[in-house]
Amino acid sequence: MLSVYGTELSSRLMLGTAQYPSPAILADAFAKSNAGIATVSLRRESGQDRAGQDFWSLIQSLGVQILPNTAGCHTVKEAVTTAHMAREVFGTKWIKLEVIGEEDTLQPDVFGLVEAARILSEDGFQVFPYTTEDLVVADRLLNAGCEVLMPWGAPIGSGLGLNNTFGLRAMRAHFPDVPLVIDAGLGLPSQAAQAMEMGFDAVLLNTAVAKAGSPADMAHAFALALEAGRAAYLADPMEPRDMAAPSSPVIGKAFLS
Repeated sequence: MLSVYGTELSSRLMLGTAQYPSPAILADAFAKSNAGIATVSLRRESGQDRAGQDFWSLIQSLGVQILPNTAGCHTVKEAVTTAHMAREVFGTKWIKLEVIGEEDTLQPDVFGLVEAARILSEDGFQVFPYTTEDLVVADRLLNAGCEVLMPWGAPIGSGLGLNNTFGLRAMRAHFPDVPLVIDAGLGLPSQAAQAMEMGFDAVLLNTAVAKAGSPADMAHAFALALEAGRAAYLADPMEPRDMAAPSSPVIGKAFLS
């Protein structure tokens, strides 16, 4: 069972709550996914006229851990302010920290990310940083107080899968005891299975499910893929090799003269 910040999660799938065609479809997707965490943007809520309360009630009814995020923030000040507002609205110390540095790829601003992570950790937040696979940045984030790392697989919403498998494998090897979550860029269940086969602890996705023709069926497919990938990792799979190796024994083979 996966444990993050002392909380045990029943599932290794984390699912976003944006872009679904309707609240009913969102609820159905979560039911089929068995996701353990729902990410929620503060922008879905409002302090005036109880706007957003129906959405918040729906999220609460899902019965999962809530992970507010700072989606859309481009500066340290904006991210820290949003995090404080999220803690008040959602009543949790958890925050998925995003500090976006580049518009076309939505790549994290890793310098601002580390600074914001340190500020929030010192203020009692439990930070889930959306980062790159850079090992130096990862080490700085851990030193800033983070206990989990969330490297991207590919740009948000792209569906490209795991763009840098070398870098991700290096991160897994370099931080064997740190919970690692692939966050963003997955488009197919096979890509999620690949991440789990590499030894990652969980995946977080949104668009691949929300924009599917049948979000509930896609959510179920991802849930199955995570189970298969995790089981394969624990089974200690064979190493790939360049040359063929016969699967049937050749000793005792009959020879014709």
